[in-house]
Amino acid sequence: MSDSNTEAAPAPYQVLARKYRPQNFDDLLGHEAMVRTLRNAFASGRIAHAYILTGVRGIGKTTTARILARALNYEVKGKVDAPSIDMPEEGVHCRAIAESRHQDVIEMDAASRTGVGDIRELIEAVRYAPVEARYKVYIIDEVHMLSNSAFNALLKTLEEPPPHVKFIFATTEIRKLPVTVLSRCQRFDLRRFDGETIADYLGGICDKEGVKVARDGLLMIAKAAEGSMRDALSLLDQAIIQSNHGAGDEISAEIVRDMLGLANRSDSWDMLEAAMKGNAPEALALFRGQYDQGADPVIILKDLLELVHLLTRVKAAGKEAASHGAAGAADVARALALADAMPMAALTRAWNLLLKGHGETLTAPDAVACGEIALIRLCFAADLPTPDEALRQLKQGSGKQNTAPITASNSASVAPASQAQPSNPIQTNNNGAQAQAARNPSPTPQETAAPMLSSLGDVARLAGQKRDANLRMEIETMMRLVRFDQGLIEFHPTDNAPHDLAGRLAQRLKEWTGERWVVSINARAAGEETLRSERDQNVFDHPMMKAALKAFPDIDPTKDVRIEEIAEDAALIQSDDSHITEDEGEA
Repeated sequence: MSDSNTEAAPAPYQVLARKYRPQNFDDLLGHEAMVRTLRNAFASGRIAHAYILTGVRGIGKTTTARILARALNYEVKGKVDAPSIDMPEEGVHCRAIAESRHQDVIEMDAASRTGVGDIRELIEAVRYAPVEARYKVYIIDEVHMLSNSAFNALLKTLEEPPPHVKFIFATTEIRKLPVTVLSRCQRFDLRRFDGETIADYLGGICDKEGVKVARDGLLMIAKAAEGSMRDALSLLDQAIIQSNHGAGDEISAEIVRDMLGLANRSDSWDMLEAAMKGNAPEALALFRGQYDQGADPVIILKDLLELVHLLTRVKAAGKEAASHGAAGAADVARALALADAMPMAALTRAWNLLLKGHGETLTAPDAVACGEIALIRLCFAADLPTPDEALRQLKQGSGKQNTAPITASNSASVAPASQAQPSNPIQTNNNGAQAQAARNPSPTPQETAAPMLSSLGDVARLAGQKRDANLRMEIETMMRLVRFDQGLIEFHPTDNAPHDLAGRLAQRLKEWTGERWVVSINARAAGEETLRSERDQNVFDHPMMKAALKAFPDIDPTKDVRIEEIAEDAALIQSDDSHITEDEGEA
């Protein structure tokens, strides 16, 4: 078969991330600070011997390392023979370096060559001069994967390399690198790309590729890429396949949303509003509808978190905050309409509940059920008072919640600070559908009344009821009362009183009454008689005791222990309102 009949084989397809990889510093996007620093260093001849590039995946670390290797070895016959940041035309070594086949630019993947033996080979090769380029450049990707022994073996060479050697490290985990390595390198942090920058860049690539993608679709791709340009280009590659080639149809946002498995933004707003009204059936129906359309439960909750974050920013910083970030025009209008109708405490509570649910959904065996439970929590939390509402109700002595409505219309306004906020953050107006099915409120548990203490005797009786016999005995026999007020006891201790009596009594009173009591010692005032002495005197004045002492005149009641026991029994009889008349006592 002749060569004329042989058809040329089509060139293999090259993905967009490789096809549109930057070839010089002018093509780099979003790294102006690094380019400016390198430009000044090259211009002044202060070129470092080791660089380290750090940032998230797909941010351009390896690409930047290759461009830097080209700049170090840039040479144009008869024109340029020195390191240069500006590379207006392709130099002698540029193509070979860009295609990773230059013998003096060695790329090493530390993820697969982690051992000290690999580093020893590198150190041995460092001694030899470059074959054809100006510098021998070592590009070590994912350098944090090297072992500790490998790092230690590299340290001396990294600190004092030969003048013809340059090191360029790249890593996504800068914290895993030893400080001894970091201190020997010039560090550049490559930042994430924002959503608008990625969308604009993708739009330019779409024009070059002859495809049309809706702006909202590009923003969705940028958001899903999470700041990584490589991820964004890979997703754009996938989105272009969705188009009908030759028809010139635009790839709509709905197509991109289905491809990414994202939640419908409008449905997410409706779901959040229904949940904040406490309308669980509507919120769950919207959740199930999005899941049936292919949205992941984790993505649904993440979308709700983003909406709550947007509302909170608008609530805190005003309408200007709604225009920042990746929020679309529809999001801004919806956020401005709802922000005034929702108190900050309710938004904070919604954020905490959704964040907890999102974390649980990531590890739950049934992500759908966990997502629905998180949404139900949010719905029923709409009926609960916020902490400031509950405190206000307690101060007012009211157990009922304020049910004054706040409408969700565009003319909604915030309730005055002096009024209690409603338990439902949002309630639809009279023309809308009923926001929440009637539910029977849970009965409020009755609070246990604190014991009323009006004297030291009440305190002693309370200690007896709490079965603290030792403390009751100390109160009755070792405390001479100086002053007694609600929450305050001041006493003069007897000589045998323990030093910690006041502290222990104050602690017990707080446990028993739920209130703080101040129990203090007054050593100057004499105080009243102890409760035991006062009680004994009352017992001796009792008709029964008088009759007993009259019948047995030889007994000294102040010395006989049994008389004290009789006195205690008589006191108990007296406290039980046992009425013994004087005649009955004599009988």
